[in-house]
Amino acid sequence: MRKSTWVITLIGTLVVASSALSCRHRPDIFLRSTNIQNLKLRLLQKHGAAQKLRIDRGVDQVAALWRDSDGDLAAFAEEQFIADDDLLSKTLLRFESVLEQVDGHFNEIGRELRQATELDRGPLYPVDVLFSQIDPSAHLIEDLFLGKVAFVALLNFPLTSLAERIAGEGQYSRREWAEIRLASRFGRRIPSEVQTKVAQVSAQTDLYIAEYNIWMHHLVNANGERLFPKGLRLISHWNLRDELKANYSDPVKGLGKQRAIVQVMERIVDQSIPPSVINNPRLDWNPWTNRVTPSPLQEIEIDAPAVASQNEPDGRYRHLLDQFDANRQADPYCPTTPTVLQRSFELSREIPEDQVIALLKQVLTSPVAGQVATAIEKRLGRSLEPQDLWYDGFVPRSSFDAQVLDSKVKARYPSPEAFARDIPRILRQLGFTAEKSEFLADHIVVDPSRGAGHALPAARRGDFPHLRTRVEKEGMNYK
Repeated sequence: MRKSTWVITLIGTLVVASSALSCRHRPDIFLRSTNIQNLKLRLLQKHGAAQKLRIDRGVDQVAALWRDSDGDLAAFAEEQFIADDDLLSKTLLRFESVLEQVDGHFNEIGRELRQATELDRGPLYPVDVLFSQIDPSAHLIEDLFLGKVAFVALLNFPLTSLAERIAGEGQYSRREWAEIRLASRFGRRIPSEVQTKVAQVSAQTDLYIAEYNIWMHHLVNANGERLFPKGLRLISHWNLRDELKANYSDPVKGLGKQRAIVQVMERIVDQSIPPSVINNPRLDWNPWTNRVTPSPLQEIEIDAPAVASQNEPDGRYRHLLDQFDANRQADPYCPTTPTVLQRSFELSREIPEDQVIALLKQVLTSPVAGQVATAIEKRLGRSLEPQDLWYDGFVPRSSFDAQVLDSKVKARYPSPEAFARDIPRILRQLGFTAEKSEFLADHIVVDPSRGAGHALPAARRGDFPHLRTRVEKEGMNYK
């Protein structure tokens, strides 16, 4: 009897010890073991019943992300909870002014680090790739948590779900929206090493796409014919798509060009494209047979191989998998949005997933689709082919010859500076006032893009947004 009692006591002791150790390593259990309810009651006694909802919400928001190493939660909450509305308003403004400068300067630093990989201003050096993979703000969120600044925001301002924001969007004041946006910044505590990994993978993927060009004059068919004009360099997939759309205006060679582009796209998608033809004007390539030969034409001097090589070894999908793996490392630190898809819908785009699915189903199952397909076939005088997914004949531009448009645009915009100078006129023609057109033009920097181009916003007052657009050596083309 005594022996069995001793065994039971030993087991009970081990269970208790195990629970204590578990609490020590799991912040949620540790925090529940400290009486959160008592903390709320003390704050309620100190600040009054009018603050109950804010106290309950704020303490819970902090407790969810507080770690043992962060110190005494109760002491922090009693010191930092703000009941006075005037002080709360001034605190919100302080967050706004400080974080605007912090975000803005980190944005500028990142822009400089990525300049060589994002802008077409000369050759890339190996160190440029390494620079582009640095995210100067990767440690910021963790630093704000370690410095307790993030916890001040969580203690005093509301975290909301997407459903709550949608339900209250017409009722929130400007200040309430500001409070919501501030708190949402600290709804997750993702470690800096995870943020750094995501930044590295994103930079590698961006550079891969920016350098994924096809020199169209070097596409040949079975007869050795070149369908595309000399110097035409198209990035995958935006430029290929736009070139395909532009060729609806060519009744003679347009269909042949489109079929060639479709064949190129298929090679890219199934990864049977020879990597030696990517961004290489020294090789001719038949995308139907996949035969690659040294080209008798030399368009530009470029450090690229002049011989054929094997298919690209699933490089495109390796980048997608790397993105998936890097972002998945953040999942454990995002309990309410534990996948990157959920974070994309609910945090980045703020559109419910079921709403997006419903919209897609509505479009894809609409009887109008069949009517449109019939109308396109009638206009083209043939059965639909894969490229007709991008049929462009319902807009006036489809009637203009793409090469004529290219020649006009090249003449008008031989450089990024020429385009920048013309922004006021473009805006006036779009309906902006002369004053507003000049103001906008004075606050936009135009850069030559290495990739397809993008708009990079400023993140603080005093900085300028950057418009990145591709400008070839002979000038900008229409696409």
